[in-house]
Amino acid sequence: MPAETLDQIVSLCKRRGFIFPGSDIYGGLQGTYDYGPLGVELKNNLKRLWWKHNVYERDDMEGIETALLTQKYVLRYSGHEREFVDLMVDCKTCRLRFREDKAQDAQCLKHPKKHPGECEGQLTEPRAFNLMFRTQVGPIADEESFAYLRPETAQGMFINFKNVLDSTNRKLPFGIAQQGKSFRNEITPRNFLFRVRELEQMEIEYFVYPDDAPRVHDEWITDHMEWWINEVGLDREKLQLFEHPQEKLSHYSARTVDILYKFPTLGFDELEGIANRTDWDLYSHSRDQDKIDASPNTKKNAVQNEHSTERLTYFDDETRKHIVPFVVEPAAGVDRGVLAALCEAYDEETLENGEVRTVLRLKPALAPVKVAVLPLKKNAPEIVEVAKRIKNTLQSSGQMRAVYDDSAAIGKLYRRQDEIGTPFCITVDFETIGKSRDGDESLQGTVTLRDRDTMQQIRLPIEELFTYISERIR
Repeated sequence: MPAETLDQIVSLCKRRGFIFPGSDIYGGLQGTYDYGPLGVELKNNLKRLWWKHNVYERDDMEGIETALLTQKYVLRYSGHEREFVDLMVDCKTCRLRFREDKAQDAQCLKHPKKHPGECEGQLTEPRAFNLMFRTQVGPIADEESFAYLRPETAQGMFINFKNVLDSTNRKLPFGIAQQGKSFRNEITPRNFLFRVRELEQMEIEYFVYPDDAPRVHDEWITDHMEWWINEVGLDREKLQLFEHPQEKLSHYSARTVDILYKFPTLGFDELEGIANRTDWDLYSHSRDQDKIDASPNTKKNAVQNEHSTERLTYFDDETRKHIVPFVVEPAAGVDRGVLAALCEAYDEETLENGEVRTVLRLKPALAPVKVAVLPLKKNAPEIVEVAKRIKNTLQSSGQMRAVYDDSAAIGKLYRRQDEIGTPFCITVDFETIGKSRDGDESLQGTVTLRDRDTMQQIRLPIEELFTYISERIR
């Protein structure tokens, strides 16, 4: 049975060391979370799969890593100072603040069964709240010496467009990919990893000829929908596409389509957004905008750029003209991806003896631990020595995380590994070292390999373990 509530996932994450509340021993810091020993492995595996698919398996992509601190003019001309806002309301009774568009989903403190404004408390008029974090730069705090923590990774890629173009000699179409932290001062962080103040993103800015943008946009939607299904293991029936209405599009967008996942408790909500950003960003960050031959579809920024030192254009060899490319942007949240993978993998299975087995059926490539090596008896030196040697050999390959565990009986060790998603368990026993009770030495040098999903066990020679496991992980 899959998870019915988000609380089941939250409980598992803290109990097994996937994710902990940020600053927990001091009462916590709302909207922040720390990834534990298993969580950081799962998160890194997801990022590796994304990077492999979008960078290593393509011939038209470059990677980049840009600064978290962002110069104020970058976010002024990108439109973030003006547009990156939510409308906020206050309850005059309980003194809490809410996003206006999410107030119907929140709870009144005095009357938990009612929403803000439905009890005797009155809500203030909505007012704009900018979501960016400002921070002081240098020793003097004034209106000139501040910067922002970046609210998205995208702008770092746009302002480096010319640097990447000049240093790689790329031709259209090509993309820039980046993974990294972003910061948003959410009014009401909520629902575990779903809405947080410190998040990690996986974003691509894919530069194309303007006329090709609609077609390329559709191609990226299809490609990433299939990636979430085939590589991450999400159920196709739990994914939907949502077309943003024209009247609700972001200031830069000609069209935006979200990939939605059906989270427990939350229902369908955004996993990844894929937007046709037109040439808004490159044009807005360019100097001498009046001298650029812009597309008829260009959305002109209301703030004319007086600070940029570059024209962010592309010279087309065929037409012998400088053009401003259009941009298709697939942008996914790492944290939401981790949450979706956990929700999809969670299963409670009732066994024949009535015991309930909790298992994470993660794709092997995503699993934090690929194989656990377990000695049948921890006080048998020969068994322990062989088990530790197997563990070290598998892990030293660099292709899999392996662990050794002798902290409980073998049945409990199996259940522990099931619950953290380990695809394979290896048991080293007396047969392995040629000391079976009946004197049979035919199984010497073999171990028991147990499959997480089926719980079936087979005997394999030690020398065949690496090939068998690595093939199934791939």
